Amino acid sequence: MISERQFRHTTDRAEAGVRSLTGFVSGAASIWIFCLMLLICGDIFGRTVLNTPLQGVSEIVANSIVAIVFLQAAHALMSGRMTRTDILIGWLEAERPFAASLIRIVFHLAGIFVFAVIATGTWPKLADAWIENEFFGAQGVFTAPVWPIKACLFAGSLLTCLAFAIQVLHDIKTLAGSGRVAPLKILHTPTVQPRGWGYFAAFAVLLVLGYLLFSADLGRVQIGLVAIAFMLLLIFSGAHIAVALIVLSFLGIWLIRDNPNVAMRSLALAADGAINRYLFGVVPLFVLMGLVVDAADIGKDAFRVAAWLLQKIKGGLGMATVAANAVFASITGISIASAAVFSRVAVPQMVANGYNNRFALGVVAGSSVLGMLIPPSLLLIIYGVLAEVSVGALFLAAIVPGALLAAVFGIGIYLMALLRPRLVMQSERPTVIEGETWGSAVTKLTPIAILVLIVLGGIYSGIFTPTEAGAAGAAAAIGVALARRKLTLRRFWNVLVETGLVSVSILMLIIAASMYSRMLTLSTIPQEVTALFTSAGPGLYGFLLVYVAIVIVMGMILDSTSIMLILLPLALPIVPELGGDLVWFGIVTVIAVEIGLLTPPFGLTVYVVKATIADRNTTLGDIFIGTFPFVIMMSIVTLILMFFPSLSLFFR
Repeated sequence: MISERQFRHTTDRAEAGVRSLTGFVSGAASIWIFCLMLLICGDIFGRTVLNTPLQGVSEIVANSIVAIVFLQAAHALMSGRMTRTDILIGWLEAERPFAASLIRIVFHLAGIFVFAVIATGTWPKLADAWIENEFFGAQGVFTAPVWPIKACLFAGSLLTCLAFAIQVLHDIKTLAGSGRVAPLKILHTPTVQPRGWGYFAAFAVLLVLGYLLFSADLGRVQIGLVAIAFMLLLIFSGAHIAVALIVLSFLGIWLIRDNPNVAMRSLALAADGAINRYLFGVVPLFVLMGLVVDAADIGKDAFRVAAWLLQKIKGGLGMATVAANAVFASITGISIASAAVFSRVAVPQMVANGYNNRFALGVVAGSSVLGMLIPPSLLLIIYGVLAEVSVGALFLAAIVPGALLAAVFGIGIYLMALLRPRLVMQSERPTVIEGETWGSAVTKLTPIAILVLIVLGGIYSGIFTPTEAGAAGAAAAIGVALARRKLTLRRFWNVLVETGLVSVSILMLIIAASMYSRMLTLSTIPQEVTALFTSAGPGLYGFLLVYVAIVIVMGMILDSTSIMLILLPLALPIVPELGGDLVWFGIVTVIAVEIGLLTPPFGLTVYVVKATIADRNTTLGDIFIGTFPFVIMMSIVTLILMFFPSLSLFFR
């Protein structure tokens, strides 16, 4: 028997050691992302200027993405960045920490299981690659050994298992905190009656029910439905979304095929092959570009110029926020980044000039959704990968809808200021933006124009692939930030680390979605649902109305990427059968997802704004009230895009 003090000291040292190790490994992987950017830029330069492209770039990038994700997974977990929802577990952590710790232990044990299976499935591949000297590339042109990539995948999986184990120890330490309970009889500490046993008992009953259902003699469709139901339950409860998807998909494949080895091979294949494509390099590269653009204060400059131009119009600063968001979106593609930037920049300026605080917050949260619709949208890129449609076609399709949504926001703000001025202004103080001239405006907008030209111009002209555009845009953004002296070495390091954390959270979800899609395909649920809607269903528009409603509801509790990964494998087979276009469907999906991120009780964008603003007296309710007019406007635009597909296909 050991004392509580000894246990705490041991676990604290173990946690600190693992945190240092995962941070070091993740830092190396973040540098790897930067090196990929340099490699792709070198290939672009060699191809266009010297007519000597670098060999093997696409293969290096594709394999590197796999290694980077697994090297950074453990640090993402230790940093709390592996995607999950805090709906139930967050409440329990505040009100019933004992029950929350017990439930978290279950979730973390599931994480150990997932990554242990991945490591087990990877080891034979690593051994074969080493013994047989496997390589990727083309002989006589470019070759590189496969085993280092497999080794990174294997080592990263084991390190993530260790990180989950540390989380289990951390939860046991929490159970022992404040003399609540002696965990597992190993601590010599006084005990009191803990609170929350009922919640954990209810959770345990549900798990047992799931076991009994999976153990029953069910058909493949029933197995798939049970897996989906319990996946949603686990996600709602606070499980890491990627882990929940993988565990339930693993069990589903096992039972459908009646063979655990098939499920294990499927998971190992998903881990190794789901993101082993050149296109997936676009994720970290666009994230890097967006974070560097933020560091360079380009969003701040865009808002100031727009505010100066529109300051004499009723609601002008609100329209300036929309315009600046649209500009910022055209070079970043991340709505959360837009929400964070303009919460710091636009809200204080609007409030200082007499605007209603709720309106200012609503404008920032509402217009931030433009970041996921106006190209180059990261969400459209993810949709393109999942739906296997051209990312360039999606970018073209989003031009008119993005402009339409921005215009509707601007018109809506003007009408609110004209017809209901008290909703917009809290005083009649005149808006004054001093210190700007046409010369300063041109100076501030020039870097923005250059970045837009490089990224979108390069894609639309066919000079760049989306991945190359991300690399070129990131390099150009770094150049702009350095020229403005906004990017110190320390700040750049923080940007690289944050790039890795954001990227791994997205790419790990895509790996999980690959496993989930395999399970759904084996269950035949997509085929059954397609047959239902094509034979006796309400047709394309009836299906769309139901689909959009589900997306919006899920957007209240989940992030945008998770929603798409869960729903699209079910929805994508249906749309072509009903006569719909997958490019148009992607635009409708993205805007519907973004509506959900603004709606209570757990609209993610609203929480980002709340976390960013300096005024701690502002409540979540204030922001939700402020966003309500913009939710209405977005709903109207969604209906327009649904019933007039030509708007999304205008440039086809």
